[in-house]
Amino acid sequence: MRILVISDIHANYIALEAVLADAGKVDAVWCLGDIVGYGPDPNACIERVRELPGLTCVLGNHDMAVLGKVPHTAFNVDARRSLAWQERVLMADNMDFLRSLPHTVQVRDHVSLVHGSPRDPIWEYILNTLTARINFRLLETPWCFVGHTHAQSIFRWDEKKQRVYLDIPRPDEPLTLPERAILNPGSVGQPRDRDPRAAYAIYYPETKIWEPHRVEYDIEAVQQRIREAGLPLKHALRLAEGW
Repeated sequence: MRILVISDIHANYIALEAVLADAGKVDAVWCLGDIVGYGPDPNACIERVRELPGLTCVLGNHDMAVLGKVPHTAFNVDARRSLAWQERVLMADNMDFLRSLPHTVQVRDHVSLVHGSPRDPIWEYILNTLTARINFRLLETPWCFVGHTHAQSIFRWDEKKQRVYLDIPRPDEPLTLPERAILNPGSVGQPRDRDPRAAYAIYYPETKIWEPHRVEYDIEAVQQRIREAGLPLKHALRLAEGW
């Protein structure tokens, strides 16, 4: 069984299509939130995600914001502009789809799925070993897949040493999951780890194998669509550098 794990699409339809093509046939898709925000194609992204096989999807902070469940003042000025625009252009059925998604931790096959963290499913960034350690104490499953940081990463809990280690995986190199870990597949639509390629992972539940991947896509086409929509120029520029 092959499970596609994606997160932080951020209305970047061209990147999403590149990921789906590169991943090939999968049995299920686990989406860790933030389908919308920043990018120029929120409707197309939601519609594409809705039709994916075996879908489990949770809400991210940008998804919550377009639903009016998070104040726009919680975001920076450029992000607010994008959210306001996306609220105006999102179709009613796509808004209904977002409303149907859970904002709490979901468990599938001994894996917790969440956008931010087990402690704070919407907002907390797991960026360092201290935050990871706190969340390992709250984790009720051996593994947790998270998004939100826009960076591929693996936090490992070493039971013998009672320590947390951070690993940055190499794309296309499969690894066997450690006994306990928090894993981030990276961002489909707006990577922030200085690699502009779209990021995702494939999870094999029977063998507990995790495969991180990167794929190139037409960044210039997305930048042009951002400019045409009148969205903040920053959101176009950052795509080329992966920040």
